[in-house]
Amino acid sequence: MLKGAHVVVADDDKNGRRMLEILLTKLGCDVSTAADGEAALEIIHNTSVDLLITDLNMPKMDGLALLTALRQEDDDTPVIVVTAYGTIENAVEAMKQGAFDFIMRPLDIDQIEMVVSHALEACRLKQENLFLRDQLDKNGWDEFIGQSSVMHNIYDLIRQVAPSKASVFISGETGTGKELVARAIHRHSGRSGLFVPINCAAIPASILESELFGYVRGAFTGALKDRIGKFEFAHQGTVFLDEITEIPLDIQAKLLRVLQENTIERLGSNRNFEIDIRIVAATNRNPREAVEEGCLREDLFYRLNVFNIDLPPLRDRQDDTLLLANSFVETYRKQMGYPELQLSTSACELLTTYSWPGNVRELENIIERAVVLSRGGKIGEQHLPHEIIYEKLQSDILLQDENTDLENCVANLEINMINEALKNAEGNKAKAARSLKISERTLWYKIKKYEIGATDALE
Repeated sequence: MLKGAHVVVADDDKNGRRMLEILLTKLGCDVSTAADGEAALEIIHNTSVDLLITDLNMPKMDGLALLTALRQEDDDTPVIVVTAYGTIENAVEAMKQGAFDFIMRPLDIDQIEMVVSHALEACRLKQENLFLRDQLDKNGWDEFIGQSSVMHNIYDLIRQVAPSKASVFISGETGTGKELVARAIHRHSGRSGLFVPINCAAIPASILESELFGYVRGAFTGALKDRIGKFEFAHQGTVFLDEITEIPLDIQAKLLRVLQENTIERLGSNRNFEIDIRIVAATNRNPREAVEEGCLREDLFYRLNVFNIDLPPLRDRQDDTLLLANSFVETYRKQMGYPELQLSTSACELLTTYSWPGNVRELENIIERAVVLSRGGKIGEQHLPHEIIYEKLQSDILLQDENTDLENCVANLEINMINEALKNAEGNKAKAARSLKISERTLWYKIKKYEIGATDALE
């Protein structure tokens, strides 16, 4: 990330300027230098710049004035300010004005590398976020959003199987889009009938048979007239059996007969009806394990599993996370009447590092919630659930020191989460405690235990 990055260094001190130039060059950066803010601004106007590192005290135009000028021009070049130990307050003020971070003198190459890397990565994520928003219509297929290699494989499988009559078995975790795949198969099949989705887990076993196959008048108490089932309703179309492992085994046997003979028999009738349907089945379980556990008939599985599509979880296609997130932002932005809305750099970083146990469905729900909480402003990390922030903090701590013991890990996590909650609550401890889902008394105890200062959390 550092190699080839164009960094402008603004410092009126010749030795300080030269020191930064040497350190950044060693890290692989292309460096331009300026003795004051005006000269730095001219370089930024005339060339493509990835990062600005500026001293605060300079003639003609100081660091804060340079930062203000950039932001007034709507230039979002990341800015790092250089400060001495006694002027940290000035650095904090610069960060409030839009600086990314600060580094302290005496300069340390490891600190510079870390801060510069984070700034350039944040800039890259922001640019990618804006680019992806502009490319939404070009970054998917049919109703899908995704350009990862695994999704292109899925698109190819759908295109191959759709025109055939083959039964399809879709497997994948909850929230990966199994029904979306089934609908795409039907849409590209050329079949003239309806797409009929059936959530087998949501229909009580006592009425599932009549829902699938229909019934005749008098078949059971309350059957006052003939009623066609969903299979007949889907004649010349597609039936999507979601969570097929939830169907009782006796009904699975009848379903197997339907597939073999292409006929159905309404409940209470001796008459067979010929039907032309295509079956697409799905489960969030491992189907072979379901067979071994007796939840899915082996003969039915092999009859349905003519063509298999295994959907990847979102954590295995993280390249698509921001594409999906921006798509959902756009959808809910329009629904709620917000003229303009986008994800912040910090929110993008959290979304792309989270493991997404609930997959795309969880991502959509979280984005909808964030749009509501943002009230039309930029979506930041404060609008995301705590579990996303917690997982990132946990990962960061473990990366810092692989030998850190459990007690220190837990302590560091608690300190980071409390500081974050206090910052988001603007120092209001009652509000921070509610967001952490602990009592205010517990929060006070932990603040005292870890010697957390409210002013530290607000900086």
